Amino acid sequence: MLNVSETFRVTDLGTLEYLKALDVQHEVHGKVAAREMEPTLLLVEHPAVLTLGRKAKEGENIIVPREFLAGQGISVHAIERGGDVTYHGPGQLVGYPIFPVGRRVRDFLRLLEGALIKTLARYGLEASGSPGYAGVWVGDEKVAAIGVAIQKHVAFHGFALNVSTNLDHFSYIIPCGIQDRGVTSLQKLLGREINMQEVKNFVAEDFRQTFQEYDFSFPEL
Repeated sequence: MLNVSETFRVTDLGTLEYLKALDVQHEVHGKVAAREMEPTLLLVEHPAVLTLGRKAKEGENIIVPREFLAGQGISVHAIERGGDVTYHGPGQLVGYPIFPVGRRVRDFLRLLEGALIKTLARYGLEASGSPGYAGVWVGDEKVAAIGVAIQKHVAFHGFALNVSTNLDHFSYIIPCGIQDRGVTSLQKLLGREINMQEVKNFVAEDFRQTFQEYDFSFPEL
């Protein structure tokens, strides 16, 4: 565990296969929704995997054969988050904020972006959201993807921040279905190696600061 604030905990899962991490998400989500556990931000790295969000049409934005992906050790999973297809892999920090949301979806997504923008600012990068596009961007390149699901007034899934990700793997897909923009990483932007543990610590602290005034209560039924 990296950090515990007054309102939520941050748990580092290390490196974990995607479906195992999804099981952890579902377990924590169930406990948070039942008021049996405090809201939790899970941090994790995954082995190489493609995930298909609710907007994804089977195979539409995957531009290489499944056999090729299998040969690269990249699995494909359809999941319940929003958005289209994205890539997860080593060197990418994935965060799953399992927080009560209720009817505050826009506020939640804005704060999610804001926390990541703070982390990137620590490295001297001017990042922002982009109207009409989910995620966090530096210029016209996405450095962090965002896609959530909400069930029982509680969010899960979340963000994927490219730290030292193998960006070549994004060439196997049209990331998030967006054809006219690229992807980037902290390492590419800064031209040097980045310490993943340092990024985790910054993200934990920046979530704590950004969500300090967030209303973690559940809506009245």
